[in-house]
Amino acid sequence: MQIRNTSTGYGSAAIAFHWIMAALMIGLFAVGKYMTGLDPTAPDTFAIYQWHKSFGFVVLALAALRLLWRLVNPSPALPADMPAYQRIVAHLSHAGLYAVLFALPISGWLMVSASPWGIPTVLFDVIPVPHLPVPEVLGTKAQAEEFLKEVHELLGFVLLGLVAAHVAAALKHHFLNRDTILKRIVSTGPARAKPARRG
Repeated sequence: MQIRNTSTGYGSAAIAFHWIMAALMIGLFAVGKYMTGLDPTAPDTFAIYQWHKSFGFVVLALAALRLLWRLVNPSPALPADMPAYQRIVAHLSHAGLYAVLFALPISGWLMVSASPWGIPTVLFDVIPVPHLPVPEVLGTKAQAEEFLKEVHELLGFVLLGLVAAHVAAALKHHFLNRDTILKRIVSTGPARAKPARRG
């Protein structure tokens, strides 16, 4: 099994990063929406929030590792016949995804740091995480928490939109362009483009 990327496809490390993080983000978004309807004083709510925060830090760590891996192990080249504007959109969308993968968990970290409740964050009930300093310009702790909560929720929807566009583009390449864009993030084997449809 090829671990590193090649000029034509992704290696097993990049593929694992891609799908593990996709599953985590989908799960965290779903749990996050579910959490908003819970009674904040209920005992089970505390446990769910702690698990949400724990996996949020996992995403943050994986995003950092994935970015480092990408820097030392460049992604395969885009198809030679891809129009210039599509190349620009592809690069911008990937940059946007990376930015949100960092901004989303960090905004959540800032939000719990600003909370007047002062609830500690203990990852998986084992690793304590210190609170971050919250800029005074955001006002009182309650005001800062509310603002950061809105930012966190907005970033969640931005990520959802970027992922939807990412999936739509991959399916378009697979079924319309009939190239290897989707295949190479699914398998490390040599991917071959389908012959173009006639008429």
